[in-house]
Order: sequence, then C-alpha cells, then structure tokens
Amino acid sequence: MTAPTAFDNDEIVARLREIVGDERVVTDEQVLREASVDRFKKYTAVHGIFDGPLPSAVVRAADTRQVAEVLAFADEHRINVVPRTGRTGTEGGLETSVEGTIVLDGSEMASIVRIDEENMQATAQCGVPLQVLEDALREQGLTTGHSPQSKPLAQMGGLVATRSIGQFSTLYGGIEDMVVGLEAVFPDGTISRIKNVPRRAAGPDIRHVVIGNEGALCFVTEVTVKVFKHQPENNRFHGYLIDDVRTGVSILREVITEGFRPSVARVYSEEDAAQHFSHFADGKCVLVFVSEGPKGIVEATSAEIERVVSQHPHTAVDPALVQAWFDNLNWGPDKIKAEQDTMLAEQRLGYTTEVSADWSSVGAIYDAVMHRIRTEYPHAADLTMLGGHSSHSYQTGTNMYFVYDYAINCEPREEIEKYHKPLNAIIVEEALRHGGSMVHHHGIGKYRAQWTEQEHGSAYQMLVRLKEAFDPRGIMNRGTIFPAD
Repeated sequence: MTAPTAFDNDEIVARLREIVGDERVVTDEQVLREASVDRFKKYTAVHGIFDGPLPSAVVRAADTRQVAEVLAFADEHRINVVPRTGRTGTEGGLETSVEGTIVLDGSEMASIVRIDEENMQATAQCGVPLQVLEDALREQGLTTGHSPQSKPLAQMGGLVATRSIGQFSTLYGGIEDMVVGLEAVFPDGTISRIKNVPRRAAGPDIRHVVIGNEGALCFVTEVTVKVFKHQPENNRFHGYLIDDVRTGVSILREVITEGFRPSVARVYSEEDAAQHFSHFADGKCVLVFVSEGPKGIVEATSAEIERVVSQHPHTAVDPALVQAWFDNLNWGPDKIKAEQDTMLAEQRLGYTTEVSADWSSVGAIYDAVMHRIRTEYPHAADLTMLGGHSSHSYQTGTNMYFVYDYAINCEPREEIEKYHKPLNAIIVEEALRHGGSMVHHHGIGKYRAQWTEQEHGSAYQMLVRLKEAFDPRGIMNRGTIFPAD
C-alpha cells in the first residue's frame, strides 16, 4: 500500500517539471478537478462537484522514457499514479482516491508506428485514437475489427489496459484476441517489450499480465494489433421482432454453437429495444445480426441466421433500418455534450452494468436481476427504464448488458448512493450467485473492486502475487482492481 509521501504538492510539481519540462506539467485547478473523476461520477461532475482529492498534477508524457522516469520517481517516493489515455473509463478507474496523486497522461504519444500489410498487423503508440488508426487502415482496405461505442474518443493504451471489447467481437474477438505484442513500463521504470509473434509456447502468455491491468500494474506505451481485410460491400444486416429475451438467447446460442460467426449478434429486451428501435420495436424484443467478411462466408452465415430464426415466431425487420441504427451507434463529443445537457435539464440519466455467464445461466441471471430490482429496490418508482441486452457471444456463453435509467429525486451528491450503487450491486450479486462474471468488459475500476476476491475465488491469490511482484510499493492506481482500505 502507498505510504504518504514526504513531498508536498509544490515539491512534487517541481520535480516533475525537472523530469519532463514545464510545459508538460499541468496544474490548472479546473484541469485537476476534471482529472479527479471519470464518467462514473458524471452526474456530480456535470454539476461542478468534485469532492475527491485533486491530483497534484497532470503529466503529459512525450515518450516512453518520460513515462519511465515519472514512474521511477513516483515509486521511489511512494506517490500514487493514475495512468490514462483516452479518458473513456466508466468504473472509477481514473478517479484519484489519494492525496498527492500524479495523473500520467499518454495521449500525446500519438504516432502510428507502422502498418504492416504483409504480416497483417499495425503498431501504434498508446495515445493514438482508435478512430485515427482505423481510418488509416481503411485507406489500405484493412480494419482492426475493434469498434467499441467509444471509438471516436478511445485510445489504444486505454483499450488494452481495460481489456475492452467492440461491437463486432463475436467475429473478431475482444482486444485480448487482437493484441500481438506490446510495450509497457512498470513502476520502477523498467521498460518491457513483448515481441510480435503469431503464437508461442514459451511459458505463460505474459501479454495477459498487461492486458486488462487497468493501470494497477504498469503503463501501456505501445501496442501491436492484428488487422483484417475490410470488405463492407459484402455486409448483410438482419433484424427481427421476437417475443422474449430467452428466445433470443436461444437463437444466439444455436447460430454460434453451429460454428457461425456473425460480427454482430444481439438480442434486446422489450424495454431496451424501445429506446434503441422506437421506430419499429412495437413493444417486442429485437434481435439483430450483421454478417461480414468474404462474400461466401457472409452468404453462408446469413443463410444459417435465417434458418435458425425461421424455427421461432418472429417478424422480419427491414435490413436498412438495422444498418441505419448501427451507423449512428458510436458516441463522441457531441453525444456526450447532449447527455450532459439532458442531465442538467431533466435531472435524469442512465447507467449500465455488464456481466457474462454460460448459456445455461444467463437467462436465470436476467430474470433474477429484473425480479430483485422490481421488488426489492426501494426507489424503483424513479426508474424510467429497466432492461438489458446480450451483445457479445461465445461458444460457451454470452454477456448480459443491464441498462437502467432513472429520474433523480435527490441532491447531486446523493445520486450515486441512492441509485447507481445499489442497482449495480444487485446485478453483480446475481451474476456471482449464478456462477457468472461480475464484469464483462468495462473493467473493475474502483467501484467493483469490493467484489474482486469473490469474483476470482481461490485464484485471487494469483492476482495478489502479481501486485506484490510488479508494484510492491503500491503506487499504481490505488483502489483499482485491488480493494483499498
């Protein structure tokens, strides 16, 4: 655990300026306030409320050497560090929970190092926005296959550090399936590079010490990911109205376990469908698929989707409506601003909690969560929407994305305790009770850390040993993944 530093803020700032230069150390109070939280506290932040400890400084690192020197300084003096790039975290992982924290920002390390068309991989520094890399690849007829809704804002280092996933994961996989090699810096300033090879059997796969570490073990500075041919001219979209979530999950399961991999395979509950597909949902659950890739594979995948769906009561949806919805799904600065304006004007907001489970458990988790919230949650009357959708499927199971919107009938500071935390807790508890995972892709952050040991069970000691080995002085993102006192 990080011991209190003997340095005061002025001394920390002075030393940081010696390391990286005056222009790379930011101490503007408003910048520090905004750096003290992530989107988990979006409601208080939009009201200008920042109650947690402000960081001493935001350091805008220019290169790997500066990252290493800042970390070595922080490690020597036991100063907490919060690593970040794109700042699209949602689970409190970017929150500064300790006085005197250094926020180490890699957003200006933003060079695409190489696009290697022959070996089908691309290397980028941590601060390269995914959208920028994707645009460069599209010019060469390639794609990463990675497309989270945060694509216009998210950056490569953060995507790897949070073990992110994209909308086309059922075909391309999550970020952990895409990473070929990487470079990371550990707290003592050690720079480690994992070389780019297609596979090796040289001991445990050490990439996974870094992927998903959420800044609690190291700082990701460079990433190499595999790339794929981009053939949008072959894409086929499918949409259906069905009667219930369990039917939709059964359809997803049959398509996937028969060996087909649509890039998108989703089912939305009636309530969730109403907000996404209001122009055609008509009070029904909505099932959507996208097939992409070479023409022959797309045709075979589409035929299998149609075969499986035909065995269940359904109404087909115009594919153009599904395509139009996907074309406008991602969110960037404009959508975030609109969300903030709505919060202030209407005093309401929405959150999500995503979990995963095997095929035989996910329906029970969905039903249990819906029942508990509707019957046990004391402020259920304030809920304006409660639903969910499955959007990432695997041979062995799927995820469930619970979505809950509510009118806020309290002071801004009370919102998290009154609404989000108890709702989130019910979902996490039911996922764990049924043998699922409490988090599918948003990361543990600081606000699911209280369940980390329960999540991992007897394997938790493996995580503890990693922390002890790579961050023995406990300076990396205190309270993230590993619960703090």
